[in-house]
Amino acid sequence: MSGLIGKKIGMTSIFDENGKNIPCTVIEVTPNVVTQVRTIEVDGYEALQLGFDDKSDKHATKAELGHFKKAGTSAKRKVVEIKDFAGEYKLGDAIAVDLFLEGEFVDVQGVSKGKGFQGVVKRHGFGGVGQVTHGQKNRLRAPGSVGASSYPSRVFKGMRMAGRTGGVNVTVQNLRVLKVVADKNLLVVKGAVPGHKNSYVIIQK
Repeated sequence: MSGLIGKKIGMTSIFDENGKNIPCTVIEVTPNVVTQVRTIEVDGYEALQLGFDDKSDKHATKAELGHFKKAGTSAKRKVVEIKDFAGEYKLGDAIAVDLFLEGEFVDVQGVSKGKGFQGVVKRHGFGGVGQVTHGQKNRLRAPGSVGASSYPSRVFKGMRMAGRTGGVNVTVQNLRVLKVVADKNLLVVKGAVPGHKNSYVIIQK
């Protein structure tokens, strides 16, 4: 398994050779620096720790500065470990966007947009207005009955109710790589990826 950290730029669309308009997402993938190499002998597993997106030294702790100094790089905003990374890399190596090839499929992981505290209609797709079911009578977007009579006299765990929506880790699988623009550090994948603009994403193949 291989992967890199990127930043979601936004969505656009491109035309393929048949003239079909394809929605796609543009991800900026500046070279990721190997900030630590995990080994079975020392750590019990194999992985590469990658750093992405520079930040000023004044915003980093002394422990972070020492850690990045070993790799010979500046402080990074985002650090991610990827297990069983294909290929041999050593501390301080930079891995560019040309790790990916046009036409192959990747998985993209990110934190979905937070939508705040939402009701059951928006959060779980309940019927709401016009579909008076679930014991809600004339209360429109209310959740309706949630109990289970005198037995077991409680609400079951996992009951779909109102609550905070979004802001969770989401992985979208099998997105096709449409373009790799190596000179501009850009990756264009088909479809949508989780997160808002300028949010960090992890692309794995």
